Amino acid sequence: MPTVHDLAERLNEYLSPEKVARIKRAYFYAEQAHEGQMRRSGERYITHPLAVANILSEMHMDHQSLMAAMLHDVLEDTAVSKEAIVEQFGQGVADLVDGVSKLTHLEFESKVEEQAENFQKMVLAMSKDIRVILVKLADRLHNMRTMGVMPPEKKRRKSRETLEIYAPIALRLGINDLRIELENLSFESIYPLRATRIRSAMRKQLGHRKEVVRHIEEALATRLLQEGIEAQVSGREKHLYSIYKKMREKRKSLKEILDVYAFRIITDSVDSCYRILGSVHNLYKPVPNRFKDYIAVPKTNGYQSLHTNLIGANGVPIEIQIRTQDMEDMANHGIAAHWLYKTDDTQGGQTHARARRWVKNLLEMQERAGDSMEFIENVKIDLFPDEIYVFTPKGEIMELPRGATPIDFAYAVHTDVGNACVGCLVNRKLSPLSQPLISGDSIKVITAPGARANPAWLNFVFTAKARANIRHFLATMEQQDAIGLGKKLLDSQLRNFGTDLEAVSGEAISTVLLESNLKDAEHLFAEIGSGQKPVYIIARRLLQLSQGDTLTSPQGSLTIQGTEGLRIKYGKCCRPIPGDPIVGVMSKGKGMVVHIEQCRNIADLRHDPDRCVHLHWEKSMEGEFLVDLRIDLSNVRGVLASVANAVSHAEANIESIQMQDIDAITSRVSLLVAVTGRTQLSRVLRRLHALPAVAKIERV
Repeated sequence: MPTVHDLAERLNEYLSPEKVARIKRAYFYAEQAHEGQMRRSGERYITHPLAVANILSEMHMDHQSLMAAMLHDVLEDTAVSKEAIVEQFGQGVADLVDGVSKLTHLEFESKVEEQAENFQKMVLAMSKDIRVILVKLADRLHNMRTMGVMPPEKKRRKSRETLEIYAPIALRLGINDLRIELENLSFESIYPLRATRIRSAMRKQLGHRKEVVRHIEEALATRLLQEGIEAQVSGREKHLYSIYKKMREKRKSLKEILDVYAFRIITDSVDSCYRILGSVHNLYKPVPNRFKDYIAVPKTNGYQSLHTNLIGANGVPIEIQIRTQDMEDMANHGIAAHWLYKTDDTQGGQTHARARRWVKNLLEMQERAGDSMEFIENVKIDLFPDEIYVFTPKGEIMELPRGATPIDFAYAVHTDVGNACVGCLVNRKLSPLSQPLISGDSIKVITAPGARANPAWLNFVFTAKARANIRHFLATMEQQDAIGLGKKLLDSQLRNFGTDLEAVSGEAISTVLLESNLKDAEHLFAEIGSGQKPVYIIARRLLQLSQGDTLTSPQGSLTIQGTEGLRIKYGKCCRPIPGDPIVGVMSKGKGMVVHIEQCRNIADLRHDPDRCVHLHWEKSMEGEFLVDLRIDLSNVRGVLASVANAVSHAEANIESIQMQDIDAITSRVSLLVAVTGRTQLSRVLRRLHALPAVAKIERV
């Protein structure tokens, strides 16, 4: 087991003696705090923080990160307070330690909820200092390395959490070495038999492959030497989990995947990378459409390289990655390279900026999410590694996950652009908002003032940011709609009693708010509009407090204009349309549902003043409403075309049509027709009745 002195020797290579001394002091402080504590494996507990610091030292992390690694379990597992750490080691180290520490003082309903809350706390800490996640990843890696003594169920749970959250975060931050080890250790814990089989097959293949690999390496090196290009050529091994993932996703056998020979070529400059690409394409035939230039357009995590697929001698498939040494360091250490390079104009600085943008997006999602469970689901969606690159109208490149739609693009530009989106141009052509984008697309979002996010977008948006913003917007709009509807309902009910809302005294409203345990009048209106509080009882109570009056007057009705928003819905059982006699039924938490007066589903509620509100349509009502029609007709050739034609001539739209045979000569057609009101419905019925084949029509 490495000691703190071994670590100090390694740190002397890149840190000053004074900083190394501070790290050693943090170690001795943690050793004293954890005195007497043992790991499940039987080792002293201090071996874990020391191992985490060793992992971070391999990434050349700064002294504060290494001090936080030494102290990361002190707050959680000992009596030491954050204030004591501030006093001993400064505010920066204390904040890092606090960010990594779990929420141990709260009660959770389940392990899943605990995981979600802990991750939410960590994201807040990450937004202040990105090093929090690097310490956490190193902590998780050592825990995964030493999981052998844990119960099987806990091993599986931790491994799934690692595969779903921590390995994708490592990938997002570009820390490839750490990500590969996390994935392999998790895979071996969840599927030990599969891992053993794949490893065994890899060992067998290795014996057969050595000669081929050596031959291809020599051929590549000789060609580069002839061209006068300095470069190192090496065979590249695939790791366990990536082989398993490819088998599962591409439906390929293990033999097909292992038959591909992979190489990496490291050179001194970007110019040499492109010259090497030309050389290898001259040596072996490139596979069409399998070349990727991540140097010109880096991945989201800052990864840069040229990827190409070739067909070698005897049809051997070859994969080649070409990059500079700096790109190689960036590919292996990702954001951790920022502390290695330091300056802002290097790849490290750019990667750090990308990581900050990602954390900022996480923070925005966290603010928009309803709870920690919804947030962590959003994060999982957001951690997809596959990207596409699309262009704004000004020619700027934007990265989006594969499967993203124009709506995702709109929200990626700005939340307000997404909320106001009404259409889009993809490659200068009007396209559906649900169309998945592909790399190279140029997108222009069409917005309109006063436009609203559509709930239907949730069925096809891909990014977590878009999903969270749409849900937040709809929740806010529902609240505003509920307030507007509630105020309207209360005013209407008070008018039925011979007064109105303006005539009610402020004292009466304050008393009702106090009795209902609500903050202000807006909250009261929202409760009424969402069906939580009966408007009849609130109106009677206000009247009683305001005038001492308990007499009722004949009930009037409320006008429906069709612009009330999300809090008014139309019953699918009877499908009311303008012109029908209607009533509104208040449904708890859902607002008002409009039904036809004679609808059988509300027979028990029709005379309940707490739940039922008499309504009438605004004369200038606009919009389309759906009507169910049932038509019995003769089963003759072309009858469906005649029905569709008749509806079309009445200037109505058919939303859906179903046909079933009743007997050998009669069929029944179920039509869902969109009309503006009873006048247009009458026109549709007249046109249908005029068809010779039609025997009977009824509105369902």
